[in-house]
Amino acid sequence: MSGFVEKPEPLQVPGLVHLHTGKVRELYQNEAGDLVMVASDRISAYDWVLPTEIPDKGRVLTQLSLWWFDQIADLIPNHVLSTDLPEGAPADWAGRTLVCKSLQMVPVEAVARGYLTGSGLVEYNESRTVCGLALPEGLVDGSELPAPIFTPATKAEVGEHDENVSYEEVARQVGADTAARLRQATLAVYSRGRDIARDRGIILADTKFEFGFEGETLVLADEILTPDSSRFWPADQWEPGRAQPSYDKQFVRDWLTSAESGWDRKSEQPPPALPQEVVDATRAKYIEAYERLTGTSWS
Repeated sequence: MSGFVEKPEPLQVPGLVHLHTGKVRELYQNEAGDLVMVASDRISAYDWVLPTEIPDKGRVLTQLSLWWFDQIADLIPNHVLSTDLPEGAPADWAGRTLVCKSLQMVPVEAVARGYLTGSGLVEYNESRTVCGLALPEGLVDGSELPAPIFTPATKAEVGEHDENVSYEEVARQVGADTAARLRQATLAVYSRGRDIARDRGIILADTKFEFGFEGETLVLADEILTPDSSRFWPADQWEPGRAQPSYDKQFVRDWLTSAESGWDRKSEQPPPALPQEVVDATRAKYIEAYERLTGTSWS
C-alpha cells in the first residue's frame, strides 16, 4: 500500500475545473480549454506523498523549469502559455502556477542517463544492460557512461513504480516515428542541460521528461531539469563506487529509513511527519540547486 498519507482536497476556483491531483501538482482547466498547473509544496518518497510539506518547493520547481525552458528554447517548443495568475486564484498560487497548452500526451517517461545509478545500476549489475542497452564491463555506482542513453519508462499512478522498458517496447506502444522523435529530443535536451550544469559545478546524472503533441509538433511539458525530475550531484564530490551526495530529497529518504523515524519501509503503514530540521535542510538543498544553476539568488 502506498500513495497519499493524507490526500488533499483541491481548492475550488471560479472559472477553473479541477482535473487531477498528482504527487506534487494540481491540474485545472480554464474556460478557454488551457491547462492550469499549480505546483504544491508536497514531497514524495518511497512511493508515498508525505504529510509534511517543504516550504517554497513548488515555487522553486516552477521557476527553475521556466529558466530551463529559456535555455533550451531553440531545441524544442514547450507547453507554457502564461505565468499570469488566473482571475480569482489565491495569492499563494503566485510563482507556482503555469497556464499551459492542452496537449495529447505521450504515455512514456522519457529518461536520459549520462551516469549509472538507481534502477539502471540494479539492471546493470544483473545483466550489464540498462533498458536492454548493452554497457561496458567494470562500471560502478556513479560511473559516467560512454555516451548518454535513452532509457524510457512507463508512467505509473500515484503510489506505483514507473517501470523501465526497452526502446523497442516504446516503439511498439507509440509507433516507431514517435519513439525516434522522443529519443532524439530527450538526448538533445539532456545534453544541453548536462553542459550548462557542468559549467556551474553540477553533474546532471539523469533526468526524465514528459512530451505531448500539439498537432504534429512534439512539445516538452511538465517540469524539466529540477531536483524532483533529475539527479544533480556536486561535481567536486563525485566519486564513482559509492552513492553520490545529491541536490534532492535525500535528507528525507535518509531520515525515513533511519531508526529515528521508527518507520518500516516494508510495512503497509504510512510514513510519519518529517521533523523540522529535515524540512529546513531539504528546503535549503532545493534553493541551493536553483541558485547554483541559475546564478541568481532565491527570494
